[in-house]
Amino acid sequence: MRWVLRIGGSVAGLLGLLWLVQGLGLVTIPPILCVAECETLAGPSTGWAIAGLVLLLAGVAAVMASRR
Repeated sequence: MRWVLRIGGSVAGLLGLLWLVQGLGLVTIPPILCVAECETLAGPSTGWAIAGLVLLLAGVAAVMASRR
């Protein structure tokens, strides 16, 4: 059970970090695979920054819980 929390928390933390830096406008990555009309995120986005921060904190919490 510990390794599931550790791996899942690490993946969630890294994805949250990516969403956070994209939401803050520090990194721009063009869409890789689009099903519909996809656009590159232009400029800062408060929604993505908040979602990234929440996911990053959840990932860190999961990793910390796995260390107990």
